[in-house]
Amino acid sequence: MRIVVLAGGTSTERDVSISSGLLVSAALREKGHQVVMLDVFTGYEQDILDVDELFKQNYSFADSAKVGKTISDIDDIRENRRDKSQRFVGEHVVDICACADITFLALHGGEGENGQIQALFDLLGLKYTGTGYLGSALAMHKGITKSVLRQAKVLTPDGDIFKSPAEASQWSSFPCVVKPCSGGSSVGITIARNTEEYAASVREAFSYGEHEIVVEQYVEGREFSVGVVGGHALPPIEIIPNEGFYDYETKYQAGAARDVCPADITAVQDRIMRGAALEAYKALHLESYARMDFILDEKNNAYCLEANTLPGMTPTSLLPQEAAAEGVSYADLCEKIIEISLEKYRKHSKEAI
Repeated sequence: MRIVVLAGGTSTERDVSISSGLLVSAALREKGHQVVMLDVFTGYEQDILDVDELFKQNYSFADSAKVGKTISDIDDIRENRRDKSQRFVGEHVVDICACADITFLALHGGEGENGQIQALFDLLGLKYTGTGYLGSALAMHKGITKSVLRQAKVLTPDGDIFKSPAEASQWSSFPCVVKPCSGGSSVGITIARNTEEYAASVREAFSYGEHEIVVEQYVEGREFSVGVVGGHALPPIEIIPNEGFYDYETKYQAGAARDVCPADITAVQDRIMRGAALEAYKALHLESYARMDFILDEKNNAYCLEANTLPGMTPTSLLPQEAAAEGVSYADLCEKIIEISLEKYRKHSKEAI
């Protein structure tokens, strides 16, 4: 097949996306596919476009990537764009994707995961992997996610949405978790244990350019994640940070956390979390694949924290580890995601007849 792997972008998770995209591209090429890897924001900045040649060459806009302890300078990325425009979709991206059998979305955060790129592709009739625009939008906004989960009776920590620091001052229960409404990879998430820490946490959450933040009850317990691929819940994976909690640095720096999969849990705990993951998946209208994060307390209450519609596929990412626990290799997982996504389009075509 001809496959475009779309990565990069302008979100705080740009580096994570490029790391995911490089691994996905390499895996699919090993499987014999022709793969072009594009930065969704900068696109293909050459005057002559020969799409057939790009696929034959297995073109990639990046050869390597390293996820550092801090996020990239996005302003610098914007300033160095050839056409100097602020459009999210770069030069020739649509033209090249239109010549592919499917586009593998290796995007994380921002317009790549909040439903906007999915809606654009739907309007243009372009096939892509993962959840559609509706589920993407619901899952990206942590406040809306919480509301949907509550309506579906999926256990989630109590919390509120605040539109300004003044509004946020109403919160008075500690410890609590403060997070940007639409961020990913734990960027901007902090734990506040008193009013002084809380004020600093609120400033931090609002510093990422969002107009809303989520503040929620801190739940003491073990951290887990459960992937869902094609309606099947994978084995839960436990994340044990060396210190602190599972923040951006801990997620992407090798050795900063210990991942245990299959997790050392009872059959009952396994069933509870897999069941909750599937309930969240359905409630949020997710498709193809996703990953749900949980805190399991000492009473076996599994609190769903959030859903990730485009889970990371980096060397330290959780979904590939969960798949491997069931004997599914990284390359096979990438192909499985494509197969499931294409089946979604075949199903929709039959329903339209």
